[in-house]
Amino acid sequence: MTPQELRAFCLQFNAAVEEFPFGPETSVFKVLGKLFALSALGAEPLKVNLKCEPENAVRLRGDHAAIVPGWHMNKRHWNTVTVGGLPDGLVRELIEDSYDLVVAGLPRAERLRLDR
Repeated sequence: MTPQELRAFCLQFNAAVEEFPFGPETSVFKVLGKLFALSALGAEPLKVNLKCEPENAVRLRGDHAAIVPGWHMNKRHWNTVTVGGLPDGLVRELIEDSYDLVVAGLPRAERLRLDR
């Protein structure tokens, strides 16, 4: 997956936006103001921080060397994924799971806004 494909995939979700609160080199993907993915798209290797259920985060880290505790994030809830170290389908699944977890944590009224 290329940086352009990663950006496009993150932005295809309902109400997803890209912001740059940490400077122009770090893309922060949010849904209704809540972070679901963070990446320095110009970095080599390409990595992305993604939210994950704690039990699943530990399992994924054990199964894949390309998945480690989230760098500069709450390591219980976030993983750093080296994109080139995994199949594209798995990376897409992890991004979608992160988005879904963030949406599930939104207040009901905001979740309903997404369904329109």
